[in-house]
Amino acid sequence: MRDREYLFSNTSWHDVERLQLQEMQKAIAAMDGNQLLNTSVEDLVLYFESKFQIEIPTLLTEKIVVDQRETQIDVSRDHNHMIYDRSRPFHIAGTEIEVEIPFTGEAEAFKIQPTTYTTSPPRAEVRGSLLVLKIVGTNLEAERVRSDIDRTVNEIQSHLTTLRGNAQGLRTQLPTQARSAIESRRQKLLGDRNLVGGLGFKMKPRPGTNQTFTAPEVRKKLAPSLPAESTLPYKPEPALSNADYEHILGVLQNMVQVMERSPSAFETMDEESIRSHFLVQLNGHYEGQATGETFNYEGKTDILVRSEGKNIFIGECKFWSGPKMLTETIDQVLGYTSWRDTKVAVIVFNRNKDFSRVLGRIVETAKAHTNFKRELSGSTETTFRYCFSHKDDKNRELFLTVLAFDVPQSDSRCR
Repeated sequence: MRDREYLFSNTSWHDVERLQLQEMQKAIAAMDGNQLLNTSVEDLVLYFESKFQIEIPTLLTEKIVVDQRETQIDVSRDHNHMIYDRSRPFHIAGTEIEVEIPFTGEAEAFKIQPTTYTTSPPRAEVRGSLLVLKIVGTNLEAERVRSDIDRTVNEIQSHLTTLRGNAQGLRTQLPTQARSAIESRRQKLLGDRNLVGGLGFKMKPRPGTNQTFTAPEVRKKLAPSLPAESTLPYKPEPALSNADYEHILGVLQNMVQVMERSPSAFETMDEESIRSHFLVQLNGHYEGQATGETFNYEGKTDILVRSEGKNIFIGECKFWSGPKMLTETIDQVLGYTSWRDTKVAVIVFNRNKDFSRVLGRIVETAKAHTNFKRELSGSTETTFRYCFSHKDDKNRELFLTVLAFDVPQSDSRCR
C-alpha cells in the first residue's frame, strides 16, 4: 500500500486545543464593542462555541467507491524481482486500486495527532471531502485488497474515535471560557462608558418642587434608553436602579403614613381613589419622558413607570381579601414581565381586623408561589422582599416587594 501522506501526524491535539482557546479569546477581544454589548451574552456564547469547536470527520463507509487502472510500478527496490541494476528505476506493468471514502466534518482534523495514537499511522490523501486510499501491486488479489482496505479504514476510525473524545473535552471548555471573556469585556466596555448603578437611571433635579412628604428634595427625571442592533452605538436596556426603586417604595410608604395620620379623609375611599392619591404623589417626585406620563395606570389596578414603550416598574394596589387574591395579583404582575431587570411591587391594603394574621398569610402565600426563588434582605414587619423568576423563564429574575398597610376601617365593601 502506497499513499501520499501520513494521517494524524502533523500537530498534537494539545497544541490544537490551546490554539483554539487562544484564538477565541482574541476574537472576543477584537469584536466590535457596540456589537458585543448589543448582543445577548448567551447568543454570543453559542456563536463562539460553534465557531471554535472542531467537527471531527465521520467516514461515510456505506458510500465507498472503488476504481481500478493500469499503472507502472517501480520495482528497483523490490528484491522479489530479478534486477541487475538497482541504481535506477525499473518499471513494470501493475494495477492500482483507488478507494474513495466520503466524509463529513473538517478535513484539517486528519492532520491532528490525537492523545492516543500509533507509531505507524495510516496513510491516505485528502481531496476535498474525500479520503482516498491507494493500493498498488503486480499480482493483486481481491481478498487481500479487501483486507488491506478494511484494516486501514479501522485504523482511521480508531484515531477519529479518540479525536472525538478530545474534541468533546474542548467543547465543554468553550462555553465557560467564552462567557468569562465576554462578561469581562462587557464590564470593561460598560466601565469605559461610565455606566453606573447597574444600568440604572440618571436622575435630574428639578427646582421648585413642593415637598409634601419625607423624600429626596428633588424632582426626578427618568432617563433610560434601549439597546440598538448590530454595531450601532450601545445603549443600555431600561432598568430601574436600586436607589430609585427604594425611593419609589419610600414615597408609597410615606403616603400611607399620611393616611394613618388623617384616617377620616381616607376611610370612605375605594381602591381606585386611594391609588389616584399614590399617583399624584409619585408624579410629584418624578418627571416622565416626552409624554410627561411617567406614572399612570391602565385598567383599574396598575401603577407603572414606562420608558419608550416598556414598563420598568409596576405596582399593583389591592385590598386584602385572602391568599387567593395575593396569588392572583402576583400572577398578574408576572404576566407583565416580558422584559429584563424589572422591579415590581404589590401594595396590600388591609381593612379587616387582625393585621398580624394577614401579615403571616402574606409571607406564606408569597413563598408558596411556583415562581418564588428566595427571600431578599431588607424585609421589615410589613414589607417583604423576594426574588421571583419570570413566568416563562426560570433563569430570569425580578425583584418583588410586597408592602402591607393597615388603613382606616369603613363601611365600603372590601374587594
